[in-house]
Amino acid sequence: MNSRELAGSLRVWRDRVSPADAGLSAGPRRRVPGLRRQEVAELAGLSVEYLARLEQGRAGQPSSSVLMSLARVLRLSDQERRHLFRLADQAEPLPGQIKRHITPSVQRILDRLTDTPVTVVDASWQCVLSNAMGYALTGDTTALPQREQNLAWTTFMNTPTRYVRTDEEERLLRLEVVADLREAWVRYPQDTLLRGLIAELQDVSPDFAELWARRVPPQPAPVSRTFLHPDIGPITLDCDILTVRDSDLRLLVYTAGPGTEAAGQIELLATIGVQRFG
Repeated sequence: MNSRELAGSLRVWRDRVSPADAGLSAGPRRRVPGLRRQEVAELAGLSVEYLARLEQGRAGQPSSSVLMSLARVLRLSDQERRHLFRLADQAEPLPGQIKRHITPSVQRILDRLTDTPVTVVDASWQCVLSNAMGYALTGDTTALPQREQNLAWTTFMNTPTRYVRTDEEERLLRLEVVADLREAWVRYPQDTLLRGLIAELQDVSPDFAELWARRVPPQPAPVSRTFLHPDIGPITLDCDILTVRDSDLRLLVYTAGPGTEAAGQIELLATIGVQRFG
């Protein structure tokens, strides 16, 4: 591990990201050209002390999850992310693995859609990131164990969520999840997180195991989803799933038609919900 070069690169990349890029206010007394160390630490879910040790070359080898968080916050390109992994002497994501990196362009989309709930998932249905409106709608899941941040897992384990559906919607969702995971399993045979998820679901969910063995075909996804918000009540929104080119990320974008009751609820959500997650 090249601690000195890693430290220098982190500082350079931190100086390059402006507060506006990260959705932060510059403030009148800012002395640094980019983000403060504390801001990067908070956005990446790290302690300031640990980030300081990394930037000073005094920390041990960072984990791949730490590197992925830093790559996202520092808005690294794919080439820069690979360089970061090499400096930390960590295995780079291989061709047989799901691409979970939040690219700078995807981050810019999240930054600009301030009035629209958006959640980013990967090919294994793992929630990678949401914007403030997304967390306000679905609830903040960032403190949950990694497995409970996976939508396939929560679907088959009947984990309590704000996403409510009828029995028919539940049936279609489960078929969609299994078919989707089967396709990902074929495309990414080396992805340990994906294979571990499928193996665990087969062990703990008889319904998943039965559907997996049947090799169910892909199913059409519901065009709308209903969430039960603790303050606003039921909110039914159109759900469009947008695929990011040259990536395995998907954007779940929730919108409402102009003048509808749901549109008014979204405006209310922006007022009372984002205050907690902004």
